[in-house]
Amino acid sequence: MTQLPATLPYCHIDAFADRPFTGNQAAVMPLDAWLDDAVLQAIGEENNFAETAFIVPSDSEDADYELRWFTPAVEIAMCGHATLASGHYAFENGFAGDTVRFATRKAGVLVVTRDGDRLALSLPAYAPSPAPLPDWTSALGALPAEYHVYPGDYHVLLFDHADDVAALAPDMKALAALGDHQFICTAPGKDTDVLSRVLVPGAGVDEDSVTGSAHAVLTPFWAARLGRSSFTAFQASKRGGLLHCTLDSDRAVLGGHCVTVVTGTFRLR
Repeated sequence: MTQLPATLPYCHIDAFADRPFTGNQAAVMPLDAWLDDAVLQAIGEENNFAETAFIVPSDSEDADYELRWFTPAVEIAMCGHATLASGHYAFENGFAGDTVRFATRKAGVLVVTRDGDRLALSLPAYAPSPAPLPDWTSALGALPAEYHVYPGDYHVLLFDHADDVAALAPDMKALAALGDHQFICTAPGKDTDVLSRVLVPGAGVDEDSVTGSAHAVLTPFWAARLGRSSFTAFQASKRGGLLHCTLDSDRAVLGGHCVTVVTGTFRLR
């Protein structure tokens, strides 16, 4: 760990967004070396976004940067939108080449690639398995038609119609009591193939705006149901976000845009 600097660079990026005020907000903060975890968590709490991404140049031949993500409450194992935002930050700030690799502590090496006018994020694909409806599904405000789970605390709750998902009024306190889990409520879409809402109250984010990691689960789930490897998805949060999802072997490739909204200086003392 290094001595605490007086200031850090700061960038606010809207991910899976083609204009400001849509998609999911992420703070991306480049560091020369890792700071104490308590400092990183305090910055995540201060930023108060779903995630703050910290990147540090990597000495490894397998990666260009090391990457960690903090919600206002906890460090998490994987975050898609803040990884896409980190790739966008690297490309905007002089990274040479069309592919940037991020070494993470629990999700392996994640890759962001230029893909025409979009960016493409490659995540491990997490195929959930069907299971009986658990008792806590009543906290969603409506019972899903099917329940699937991936043993990393990802819960997929399938509803018959997009309107069913839009109308959900979940008991966030009851869901938060179950722990740091993702509750992924999904249905066939209207203007896109798939629609979802993602609830993560146990991590300090009641409803996430656009969740890349949830689509690492939804990509194999819906590819199997739709009978094709690629589809479009809309996360129906207040801000909303569009994703282009492709199942490529054991990877979920998520395409989307990013917009830089704020650049500045974060003062630590």
